[in-house]
Amino acid sequence: METFRYSHLPSESSTVHIALFTNVSNSAALRSRIVRASQLDGPDGDTEREAINFAFIDARLICSLLHLQTAIYQAILAHTQGSLRTKTVHSEILWALNPTNNITEAIRRYGIADATTSLIAVRISSSDMNNVQQRMSSVVDGTLTPLDQLAQITDWATVKKYHKLNGEPALKEVADDPNQERMIVDEIVTSSVAMKSVMA
Repeated sequence: METFRYSHLPSESSTVHIALFTNVSNSAALRSRIVRASQLDGPDGDTEREAINFAFIDARLICSLLHLQTAIYQAILAHTQGSLRTKTVHSEILWALNPTNNITEAIRRYGIADATTSLIAVRISSSDMNNVQQRMSSVVDGTLTPLDQLAQITDWATVKKYHKLNGEPALKEVADDPNQERMIVDEIVTSSVAMKSVMA
């Protein structure tokens, strides 16, 4: 797990914890748990929602750490400015990652699915929150993996499909160089995330 601090942001949203899990075996159960928690009332519901209070992101659709951090930062800004388009700052990350403004589509594409095996968990919190990695590991059954392994997990074909980049002229020019193509895709996708709140 890696932790990033943004000291210029309000203290309750100044710290971001990011963990990459591979070989995830409980995606279907975790997805059901998220749905169930959203429907629970009272103290039991509050306790369960806090236990799973993370953004769960399909790691295959993340091009780079910068891509992910850009979406996280956009979500935190929306939260601090009172302009969330979704119910929580964590679901706002999914919305920021999706190239369209459709919230349901964003959750379906970028959130956890029954078959997800590589998962990123994100928690936005105050700087004094403890045991975040332990909390993540208590809900995700998988192997904690260094974030620098992310590029080996990315499904570049699906990223290009979702962002409608298959006809992109810049990519056609570097079709014989997969590394160059991936770099350009990452730049385009990260830029679209950065611009989304301005365009929406």
